[in-house]
Amino acid sequence: MEREGGKPVAVVAVVTEPRFTQRYREYLEKQKLLDRQHRVEKMPDGTVALPVLGETLPEQHLQELRTRVAPGSTCVLTQLRDPRPSKAAQGCAPARRLCLEMSRWVEGRGGKWSAELEADLPRSWQRHGDLLLLNEDCFQNKQWKNLEPELWETVALALGVQRLAKRGRVFPDGTRTPAVTLLHGDHGWVEHVDNGIRYKFDVTQCMFSFGNITEKLRVASLPCAGEVLVDLYAGIGYFTLPFLVHAGAAFVHACEWNPQAVVALRNNLEINGVADRCQIHVGDNRKLKLSNIADRVNLGLIPSSEEGWPIACQLLRRDTGGILHIHQNVESFPGKNLQPPGSSKMEKEHWPYPQKIITNEWENGPTRDFRSKLLSQATKLEWQRWAASAETRIAVLLQQVHGKLWKTQILHIQPVKSYAPHVDHIVLDLECRPCSIVG
Repeated sequence: MEREGGKPVAVVAVVTEPRFTQRYREYLEKQKLLDRQHRVEKMPDGTVALPVLGETLPEQHLQELRTRVAPGSTCVLTQLRDPRPSKAAQGCAPARRLCLEMSRWVEGRGGKWSAELEADLPRSWQRHGDLLLLNEDCFQNKQWKNLEPELWETVALALGVQRLAKRGRVFPDGTRTPAVTLLHGDHGWVEHVDNGIRYKFDVTQCMFSFGNITEKLRVASLPCAGEVLVDLYAGIGYFTLPFLVHAGAAFVHACEWNPQAVVALRNNLEINGVADRCQIHVGDNRKLKLSNIADRVNLGLIPSSEEGWPIACQLLRRDTGGILHIHQNVESFPGKNLQPPGSSKMEKEHWPYPQKIITNEWENGPTRDFRSKLLSQATKLEWQRWAASAETRIAVLLQQVHGKLWKTQILHIQPVKSYAPHVDHIVLDLECRPCSIVG
């Protein structure tokens, strides 16, 4: 393990002759001072170093070892500059290892370990290289406060990272700025590689969702060669980069109003070698001056991108139209009695164009088979109903924006992830074409 800057972590150890090692071990175990996370090591002069917990071993214990436990023994402290993890530490699950380390560390400082403290430890986290991001529901007990800042260095050491941060709730500031506090380390910049694409960002300033990986992979496989695309909510380049690097988009206009995300986006475009095929538009995308340029528009904002629908319609090419990729969180309630979209008289009267659901990519049967599968699953029916409603509203917006009728068609409904109980993050691929070219 290493501290920041590459400096080795030193572990305190007590040194004695080999013949006294077992006595020392038994005493240290009884006093709960033996560090089980690191190996006992043989020193160059033949003596043996037993790792201990804490920053030092109190003099009272050294005296006890010298005079009562092993009279006549050499008993000195040293620091192991490159300690090796024990077999137990290597084979122990991270959460369990953290629990063992924290209990020994707290008791080694004279504190009392309790079931309440154990329950307050994290069971899961996000790992970003050498930075670990904890959830907000851990280390909430007031007793931890008295153990800072050494607490965070101990947690980082136990989990094998150099930096530690803790998430809070996302600020409702429109830019989805994460409330993340850096607990240990001097900066929050990390790097991820997804599908050969490098993403660098500051975890204390920008969002990153591991759950979106399936959609990033899908976007990367779309046939976008020669197309101009607008990404209305670009962030650090979650979808902008797959469109450019793998899908072959000729050019992307990336819109983003979080200044910190813009910094990361510029850097990510450079390090992936596609900066010359992208223009960043900083600010509110609803005030974007562009129009009549896009073959595709990506609306990757949840829980809803609805505020961006009018500008998305404005951006589509008037002569050929294009495709909208609309993200949305949709509530689903299993067991609810739902009707398929378009089945009610009111809906039929207000839908200006025929509706169509194209077979999902993972199902090769005809449309009716997919519709049958949807009918058997209330959650997917909710997706279908929302998609049909969105299609109707987009058709109206297109007519208002361009002054003529457009044909819309649902190409695909893609589930991305479960956002919360009974809430699904989905993407609607909606084809939009002016009627003059539909025939």
